[in-house]
Amino acid sequence: MQPASSPPVRLYCFPHAGATSLFYRGWQPLGEPHLLVRGVDAPGRGTRRRERKVAGFHALVRSMAEQVAADLLAEGERTAGPRWATFGHSFGSTTSLAVAAEVARQVGVAPERAVLSGAVPPHLQRPGSLLDSVTDEELLARTAADGGTPAAVLADPTMSRILLRMLREDDSVRAEFAQEASGLRVDFPLTLIAAREDVYAPPEKVWRWSAHSSAPTRRVEIDGGHFAAVQRPKDILTTIADDTDPGEG
Repeated sequence: MQPASSPPVRLYCFPHAGATSLFYRGWQPLGEPHLLVRGVDAPGRGTRRRERKVAGFHALVRSMAEQVAADLLAEGERTAGPRWATFGHSFGSTTSLAVAAEVARQVGVAPERAVLSGAVPPHLQRPGSLLDSVTDEELLARTAADGGTPAAVLADPTMSRILLRMLREDDSVRAEFAQEASGLRVDFPLTLIAAREDVYAPPEKVWRWSAHSSAPTRRVEIDGGHFAAVQRPKDILTTIADDTDPGEG
């Protein structure tokens, strides 16, 4: 049983393709008292926009892991035994799990849980680019139909150009998942979140992430399409709080 005075769980959140940690800015006020929401950005984006970009899956994982590890080590100087977990949606799921594994190796403390939402495991993903033959107009239309991007972003020429660039950059990283992340294995628990009407990541495929961990896996099935989980952050944070509640450990 964790004591009542256990430090809060630092929940590191990884954005979906074409997004930054700004997506999670509004989550903290919705969180349970023992959750501290922390967005994680790739170099060259969001809070790290002044940094030089990195190329490739492994370089991205190393850079994001350094960001999380530095935050955890700084927190460790203030409190004994910092507690942490990760959340990733869609593209962010694979990167979040790989980063969690690397951070655990670096700091010697595993996350209490990795939460993976709206994504299929690497071995079920098609290798290679998915967007090479997709025009900008088609990509914007597809993004609008998916419902995960504010209409104001899609309508603004400057913001939509930035969105398109980030989507294509992320696609080049995602193209490596099938080969570079298929062997990813961890020894900490997973929570898998799948939406029933998700055409990209149906529940029966999301559940196959369980093969990537030797620890117990919890399955959470919700209503809605691909962005259902992140469109209802209060519900997702409640789920994560239940899985990391100090009173439940």
